Amino acid sequence: MIPMAPLWAAETADDVRPVTATFGGRLHLDFADFDNDSRGTPNKDDTEVRRAWLDMSGRFFVVDYKLEADFSGDRVEAKDVYVSRDFSGGKLTVGQFKQYFSLDDRTGSNYGSFLERGNAGTTLAPLYRLGASWQAARNDMTWAASAYSLESIDAWQVKGRAAGGRVTWAPGATAGDVLHLGLSLAHERYDNPGGNGVPGLKIRPRPAGHLSDNSRLTLVDFSAGRDTDVNKWSMEYAQVRGPISWQGEFSGASFDDGLQRGKVLAGYGMLSWFVTGESRAYDSKTGRFARVKNIQHKAGAFELALRYDQMRGDQHLIGQPDLRDGRTEAWTLGGNWYMRPNLRFMLNLIDSRNRDQLAGATVDHTRAVTGRLQFDF
Repeated sequence: MIPMAPLWAAETADDVRPVTATFGGRLHLDFADFDNDSRGTPNKDDTEVRRAWLDMSGRFFVVDYKLEADFSGDRVEAKDVYVSRDFSGGKLTVGQFKQYFSLDDRTGSNYGSFLERGNAGTTLAPLYRLGASWQAARNDMTWAASAYSLESIDAWQVKGRAAGGRVTWAPGATAGDVLHLGLSLAHERYDNPGGNGVPGLKIRPRPAGHLSDNSRLTLVDFSAGRDTDVNKWSMEYAQVRGPISWQGEFSGASFDDGLQRGKVLAGYGMLSWFVTGESRAYDSKTGRFARVKNIQHKAGAFELALRYDQMRGDQHLIGQPDLRDGRTEAWTLGGNWYMRPNLRFMLNLIDSRNRDQLAGATVDHTRAVTGRLQFDF
C-alpha cells in the first residue's frame, strides 16, 4: 500500500485535524478449462477479469473512511463505502461493509489458498450490506456485531433487515503458531423474495469455480413472494504449525416463509503446506488470515493446498415430504507461487459432483483447471 500522506492539516499544533488518503487496488485475471460430462449444459472454457478493484482510505477530520469499487463487470460495483470512529473499547462503522460471517469469507480474496471460497462462503455469507457495526479485539479475542439492511448500494431491490455477529479466540497466537476458534451467527428477514420485482432467494453454489454457472444445483428456492426468515451460523477452526496449516468450518442455514421450510448444511476441510518453509500469516486483531510476507527465497514461495467441500439442501411444504433434496461436493488441489508478497500465480484442479438425493442420481460431474494471475497494491 502507498503510505498515508496528509492532504490538509491545520497550521497550529493545537488544532491539527488532518485529512489523509491512501490509494490501493487489486487485479485478478482468471481462466478456466472444463471437462464436462454429458449431463446438462456444458460449461464453456473462458477467461475473465475476476476483480479490478480500486480503493481510497484515510482520515477525514475525526473519522476514518474507505471507498472501494470493482470495475471488472459491465458496471461499477461498490464494495466498502463507510466511515468509522475508534472509541476506547472498539470501533463503530457506518455505511456499506462486508458483514462478519465465517473465517473463509472474512479472509480477503488476496490471501486465500484457493481461487474461490467454499460453498458456504460464496452462498451464505451476507457479503457487503448497508448497516452499522461495533467491533473490538482484546485478550486474544475479537468480536463484532452489526445491524444491517439486506440492501446494498448496487442491489437496492432486495428488501429486508438483519442482525449478526462473530466472535473469535486465538490464544497466544504468534507467527507460525496459531490456534483459531470462531463462531458466526446471523438472522435475516427477507421481504417478498421473488414477488413485485424483488429477486428470489436461492442457494445455488458454483461447484467448479466462478465460471461454472451451468453446473449450478438449486439446493433451496424461496421465491414465491412470501416474507422469509433465515437463520445462519458457522463454526470455525484453524491451526498453523510452521509451514503446515489446516482449517475447517461447519455452516448452516434454516429458511421459513410460513408455508415452506428448508435447510442447508455445508462443511469443508483444507490442508496447506508451504514447500519453501513460510507460514500462513494471521491477524489477531481481526481473527482472519492475512498477507504472506516472510518469503525466504529469491524465486518466491510455493504453497500446496487440498480442500474437500460439500453442501446439502432440502426443502418441503410444512408437514409434507421433501420437494427437493440435493448435494454438491468438490475436491480442489491448489498450487500457489508467491513471486512477491503482492504478486502470485494460482492454479486449481477441481473435481465436482452434484447429486439429486430424491432421484438417487448424479446429475452433474465436472472437472476443471482454473488459474489466476493476481496483483495488489
